[in-house]
Amino acid sequence: MKPQILIARAIFPEVIAKLAQHFDVESNPSDALWTQAELTHKLQGRQGVFTTGGERIDAELLAACPDLKICANMAVGYNNFDIAAMTAAGVLGTNAPDVLTETTADFGFALLMATARRMAEAEHFLRAGHWTRWRYDMFAGADIHGATLGILGMGRIGQGIARRGAMGFGMKVIYHNRSRLDAATEAECKASFVGKEELLRSADHLVLVLPYSASSHHAIGAAELAQMKPTATLVNIARGGIVDDAALAVALRNKTIAAAGLDVFEGEPKVHPDLLTVPNVVLTPHIASATMPTRLAMAHLAADNLIGYLIHNKPLTPLNPAVLAL
Repeated sequence: MKPQILIARAIFPEVIAKLAQHFDVESNPSDALWTQAELTHKLQGRQGVFTTGGERIDAELLAACPDLKICANMAVGYNNFDIAAMTAAGVLGTNAPDVLTETTADFGFALLMATARRMAEAEHFLRAGHWTRWRYDMFAGADIHGATLGILGMGRIGQGIARRGAMGFGMKVIYHNRSRLDAATEAECKASFVGKEELLRSADHLVLVLPYSASSHHAIGAAELAQMKPTATLVNIARGGIVDDAALAVALRNKTIAAAGLDVFEGEPKVHPDLLTVPNVVLTPHIASATMPTRLAMAHLAADNLIGYLIHNKPLTPLNPAVLAL
């Protein structure tokens, strides 16, 4: 008999067909949002699950699903996985790194530009019929070329943003990371390592690209925002929870910083209501990796991890490889 897997959300039909060659597949073509109880029920007797980042895999679910062997995330982030609990239960977790790096860096820079140049404000103004004449300071924003680009979190995506800023726009790039990059990588990105306080004080445009964890929760809150320049912008393409959204809304309203661009939010898809009432913020619904080629590559990588582990015992991108030795 074929191993049984569950696909937790709607995905590309060709990826479902690929998985069906190897597995007994239950898919979710209606894209229903299952409760945790419903997900647990549907995982009974299943050896694998294809997740998209919103399905919580925790100790309680694992205890109720003893047949589960692998959870394959169609995302680079995996804060929906309790990795320690999964390892203890002998369940492998995988993610989808690398295939979305350049696309996400593109979007991060696009969001930075839209934020700095006040594009959302200007569009809303125009659509509302308020544009009747030119004025010298109408939606005057901040320059990007020659400005100081700060990056908090300097993994693959952060490095991609650094290269775009330094080589495309002549920006001075500074960064802070849990560990400093090697000299060759710094040179390739034309980036200089600084402490977090200096990063906050010096950046004209600050981009957040660090992974979410308990230690990075509210890494940017009221105290950090107060250290930034009043002319600075903040862009978050990392994860919700890294920024204290309530504190950010206050900072935007009080002009503590000039503007923000956000693709991720605490408790998404819910957005803090105060962020919806301030004009100086660009909001997008977690679409940084949303190009068709990239999303398809992410889905294929998740599928290949399921096939690689359950059929060949060789997953491509394991998050807890200790499970492989069990």
